[in-house]
Amino acid sequence: MLSFVSFANGTNSSNKKWKCSAVRPRIFPGAPAGKRLSPLVKELAGDGVPVVVSCRVLKLSRQPYYRWRRNPVPERDLTQAYRANALHDTHLEDPEFGYRFLADEAKTLGEPMCDRTAWRLCRDQQWRSAFGKKKTRGKGRKPGPPVHDDLVQREFVAAAPNELWLSDITEHWTGEGNLYLCAVKDV
Repeated sequence: MLSFVSFANGTNSSNKKWKCSAVRPRIFPGAPAGKRLSPLVKELAGDGVPVVVSCRVLKLSRQPYYRWRRNPVPERDLTQAYRANALHDTHLEDPEFGYRFLADEAKTLGEPMCDRTAWRLCRDQQWRSAFGKKKTRGKGRKPGPPVHDDLVQREFVAAAPNELWLSDITEHWTGEGNLYLCAVKDV
């Protein structure tokens, strides 16, 4: 679908541009459309749908599809996998090494890479030095010390259900008066 768009003061002047109003859907962000949808074209071709038709419907060029068909795993991805494998093997042998030492050891294994590449691969796989500070976020944190002392000094342990109950009452002021809330829980 082509739509006529004027860019000069909203009038019909000589500065008129044609643009395609149909926007290609972004199903999987991050990778180009051909890499994301080429397996779908291959599957449809196996089911009997011509490649020309499926590429036209998905708004893909046929040439990148056939290029992907000839080499589904690019050389760059294969190299990154070999580098990550060398880093992982080195990390398993010496978990106290940081990414710089891991890169040096991977170089002796035959997978040379710069330190920045080693850092990115280690970061993506969360391989950290055993001596480094681990980042804990969310529910992985350990609870801190109690906020205040236990003034009642009771042992809250129940031998069976319905033998020990915990309750709490709170008071909230509202515009119409006080609101009392009570929570009761069976231990």
